Amino acid sequence: MRARRTGTLHRRVQTEPTRPGATAAPGPVTAADRAARRAVTVFPVLVLAAGAVGLATPGTFGGWKESVPYLLGVVMFCMGLTMTPQDFQGVARRPWAVALGLVAHYVIMPGLGWLIAHALDLSPQLAAGVILVGCAPSGTASNVVTYLARGDVALSVSVATVSTVLAPLVTPPLTLLLAGEYLPVDAGSMVTDILKTVLLPVVGGLAVRLLFGRYVDRVLGALPWLSAVTIAVIVAVVVAGSAAAIKSAAALVLVAVVLHNGLGLALGYGAGKLARLGPPASRAMAFEVGMQNSGLAASLATAHFSPLAALPAAVFSVWHNVSGAVVAAWMAHRARRAE
Repeated sequence: MRARRTGTLHRRVQTEPTRPGATAAPGPVTAADRAARRAVTVFPVLVLAAGAVGLATPGTFGGWKESVPYLLGVVMFCMGLTMTPQDFQGVARRPWAVALGLVAHYVIMPGLGWLIAHALDLSPQLAAGVILVGCAPSGTASNVVTYLARGDVALSVSVATVSTVLAPLVTPPLTLLLAGEYLPVDAGSMVTDILKTVLLPVVGGLAVRLLFGRYVDRVLGALPWLSAVTIAVIVAVVVAGSAAAIKSAAALVLVAVVLHNGLGLALGYGAGKLARLGPPASRAMAFEVGMQNSGLAASLATAHFSPLAALPAAVFSVWHNVSGAVVAAWMAHRARRAE
């Protein structure tokens, strides 16, 4: 779950070189860029606070479970509002790099989820939740974090966009394949849910941007904050629903999430290096593989499994933003030294 990239960032991406590993020098920092950076920085604290509220007062969110898909729809609609046709043109310009990012994302993270569930001998509910996080599309803050890391933002935007569009076709069968040994998985129903909560809101947001772009541009700076607050509410609802089990399972879930995210970042970066995409593109690959749309995972786990199965997604939503910000700062420091 992530605060969304801004349209200003998108417009800068359109002017970036398209050769593998190339990245343009950052342009002037705009108000929208600053808003996105602040949202990414504050987001983990906001989500952590929301989780604490859900844990301390679970009764407050007792009747909110049914609202989770609609809240996720708001987040994805905001994502659609930040998109432009140029995002899809970037895919046509760099099909090999984008295809590599998609394969790496949908192979590495689901595989890691399955391996970690077995290695830690997780309960069926938690195992299914960890695997579902791995099968989700790329996280929504990955583009901004890639920018902060001085990575290839054009590649990051392309991979994130296509992984989200393909989620209805990829996430359900992967979940059935890997989590089916733990819990029954209704892949058909999951496809329908992803279409309603992800693809339709994204397409709707994109349509609004195309029709009313002049007005949307005026509120782009507020979209990361709206997404962050909405995701925080989702986390509060998820945590409240499994408050009774968190005390005994929280430490184990945190270990699983840290391993999942950390190995994903490392292997994503390694995939870019192995394919000789160059340092900027490798940095983008790290975040596109290691950061997940944990809001979608939490929504699907709550609807198809149980609130306990949504706990890994709630923890992931906090941790991957913390780790992403730290790794981005480290990568940016190394890039500046190399230059």
